[in-house]
Formats: sequence, structure tokens, C-alpha cells
Amino acid sequence: MSRQLIYFADPMCSWCWGFSPVIDTIRKTHGEDLPVLLVLGGLQPGNTTALNDETKASIKEHWQHVYERSAQPFDHGFFDRDGFVYDTEPPSRAIVALHSLAENISLAALKALHQAFYAQNRDVTNAEVLADIAQELGQDREAFLAAFESEEIKAATQRGFEFSRSIRVTGFPTLLAGDKESGFRALTHGYQDWEQLRPALDAYLADQETTE
Repeated sequence: MSRQLIYFADPMCSWCWGFSPVIDTIRKTHGEDLPVLLVLGGLQPGNTTALNDETKASIKEHWQHVYERSAQPFDHGFFDRDGFVYDTEPPSRAIVALHSLAENISLAALKALHQAFYAQNRDVTNAEVLADIAQELGQDREAFLAAFESEEIKAATQRGFEFSRSIRVTGFPTLLAGDKESGFRALTHGYQDWEQLRPALDAYLADQETTE
């Protein structure tokens, strides 16, 4: 079995934003020898309820915890929004659409969407904002919008959500090693910094070396 990691995340998951530097470190440390495959797990896809003051307070508390653990930046102007619907399907679908247009763009797209939402207070549930981000990633705006609105991409996005549920991944970030045929090994369910995660990753790689 080839070495690989499967990263279950969501573009509107604050702990995944906190985990972004850890993913960067894994990729810098191991490069193409250890591919990281992204699955959009679906945090709150299809949500139609606007945030109220109680929910905003809960989110603000989560953001503070993420900042304390990871030092990732947050723009708290988000909490001045009225009527915002926390639907994570559109930005997830945007990543699937970008993946259909450009090979190996998924993790860069996730990072760009995290940056846009958390650090820049941009509405990543809005198709035009998502098209702006696609352009910033070097993609053709109209081609992106066509893919984004296609039934094929909508279905593919749902399949990612269904796959996550089928193997009982319900929290993000989740990082697994392995595949469906040989089985998965959990490296983390939830946020860990690099030093916390590294022993589990090293153990996985050592085991792979003994079986090759």
C-alpha cells in the first residue's frame, strides 16, 4: 500500500483553519512522498437558519480557543453581520469545482477559503465571492462558475459528505492514514499542533517501512 493521508475538513471549520499550518508542515516535510488527499466532510451543509446572538457568542468562543492554540488570525467583523446563514455546502462545492478544473489545487483552495472567511471576513457562501477567490487562484472565473453550478459538481460534493458519514467521521479536522482496502489509522480526531501530531505520523511511517 502506498503511503497517504486523508484529511477530512470543512472550509468553515475554525479548528481546520487552526490546523492549516500543521497540514503545511506535513507537506513541506514529506512532499510528494506522502500525499494528502482532501475530503470535504460537511460541517453544516444545507443549513438555512440565520445566526442569532446566542450562536454568534458560541462561535466567538470557539474562535478564541482556536486563536489561543494556533495563533491563526481572525477578523471579528464577522459578528457584525446580520442574517448570516452558516451553510458550508457552497464553499465545499467550490473546492470540488476547482479540483475539476485544476489538478492538485484542493488544499490550496481550502487554505484560500479559510483565509478569506476567517482572516478577511469575506462571505464564502456567496458564489461571486467564491468566483473572486477562484480567480485569485489563477482559474477562469466563468469556467469556475459553470462548474460550481453544475449538477455533476453538486453530486460530487454530496458524495464527499456521504463518504465521511459512511466511515463515521463527524468532527473536523480528522486526519487518517491508509485507504478503504487496507483500513484506516486515525492520526487525529480534532485539532493537534505539529508536535502533538508528529509521534503518531512517525509511527505510521515507520510501520509502512517495515511492511514494504
